Amino acid sequence: MAETRAYFANAGVSPLPRAAADALAEFGRLGSRDCQENDRAWAVDRRARELTARLIGAAPEEISLIGPTSLGLNIVAQGLDWRPGDEVVYYGEDYPANVYPWAALSPRGVRPVALAPDQPGVITWDVVEAALTARTRLVALASCHFMSGYRIDVDDIGRRLGERGVLFCLDGIQTLGAFPLSVKHVDFMSADSHKWMLGPIGAGVFFVKRERQDALPPPLLGSWNVQSPDYVAQDVLRYHTGGRRYETGALNLPGIFGMAASLELLKGFGIDAIAARLLDLRRYLLERVRPLGFRLYLEEWDLSPAASDAHRTAIISLRHPKHDMDAVYERLLAERIVVSLRRNRRGEAYLRFSPHCYNKEEELDRAVAVLARG
Repeated sequence: MAETRAYFANAGVSPLPRAAADALAEFGRLGSRDCQENDRAWAVDRRARELTARLIGAAPEEISLIGPTSLGLNIVAQGLDWRPGDEVVYYGEDYPANVYPWAALSPRGVRPVALAPDQPGVITWDVVEAALTARTRLVALASCHFMSGYRIDVDDIGRRLGERGVLFCLDGIQTLGAFPLSVKHVDFMSADSHKWMLGPIGAGVFFVKRERQDALPPPLLGSWNVQSPDYVAQDVLRYHTGGRRYETGALNLPGIFGMAASLELLKGFGIDAIAARLLDLRRYLLERVRPLGFRLYLEEWDLSPAASDAHRTAIISLRHPKHDMDAVYERLLAERIVVSLRRNRRGEAYLRFSPHCYNKEEELDRAVAVLARG
């Protein structure tokens, strides 16, 4: 798609790099000549776990290859042994996949506590700490807000929660593959590969820290994660160890082939180099659209002394006080420029640009020329 359009919607669904498309084709060729579960498939499966583990600072045995993101989050929500009166802290203005699993725990006697930061998505330790009580069992946050593009300090928040004995669950889909992300102080993390990892849709990663696996029995059971010798159902449930513990049945091997190829590609670029490139593209675009009157979703924060590249990403949501964003969006599409059209709770429309490292300044110039026409 990047060959035929200027594509700036990677925070939605990315185009597949040729390496991933070739890997999907390889799986098809192998599967047409042999059983789909062949030696090559299991080798790619192992490699995908190794690459993911290296990317987030985990062990391969802590990686389950499941998607979408919401599946991993729901495994945490439904698998923990909640006690009446437990509290779960989350952000109610987050992407729905990271809201509904926690809000739906009320019938089990769990009290959902929604954060209320002063600015959308700007979740700091102070905001989290203010919501904590003696009954807080788990805090569930996104590594980056899908509209504002604000990137939280995962290490600081996770470390402080750990010191208080509070579990930390992370929706990592909006930073994994784009910015460094360590799970050193994270208990659970889920992310599909179809955004910044440049992988196929429906192939994903679910991380459970080794020390937490006994505390999170799998709520979904099947022949793959429950020990069933010779495929005979057993009277006593014994779960497999490691990442397989949360994989219920047949793996999405085609998706894993594609995801592994994309991860190899990102590894070759280097995550630090990718992050630096994304921030450069962000600055390049803002320097050209601000003089036209466009403003960021977090304009006030971005221009404040508190702003830092440590919290910025390549999610750039723009709005103009005098222009119809729906109409501008259609004009961009007509020029074969792909962005996302998103609305906040008040119904205000934003053009969400989310370039990846493969994008070029010349492509952004094309988009700016359309924006300049209003």
